[in-house]
Amino acid sequence: MGLKQIDHGTDAYRQMIALRHQILRQPLGLTFNEDELAREKEDILIASFDDDDMLGCCILTRVDDDTLRLRQMAVPGNLQGKGIGAAILSFAENLARDKGYKKIMMHARDTAIGFYERAGYHIAGEMFMELGIPHHIMTKRL
Repeated sequence: MGLKQIDHGTDAYRQMIALRHQILRQPLGLTFNEDELAREKEDILIASFDDDDMLGCCILTRVDDDTLRLRQMAVPGNLQGKGIGAAILSFAENLARDKGYKKIMMHARDTAIGFYERAGYHIAGEMFMELGIPHHIMTKRL
């Protein structure tokens, strides 16, 4: 398994969109729009690969000079529990730290809270609904 930062608009990025759509959007009856994808040009795009097969991905979006927001973390259900998500998260944290960021925050689906807590993230605030799904803001100091 290899982890790397990928570039917007590449074949790897198109593979990332397909994976995110399959795991995060399609089950909710949602799609991506061009404006939303265009905004990702400024983001840090991270993916895990086995040869040319994408195993999982996430996005880091700048919030301010100290904070990045983790978004669109996706690992197929049949690959969850195999350490792929944990490796992606660790890679993302190290990359953020190397770029001088001090904190990562996210809107975590309630079904993923246990995963993020095991990685040292903490709930910050009350549950809220986003895309019809319960979420919590979670944060971690790097």
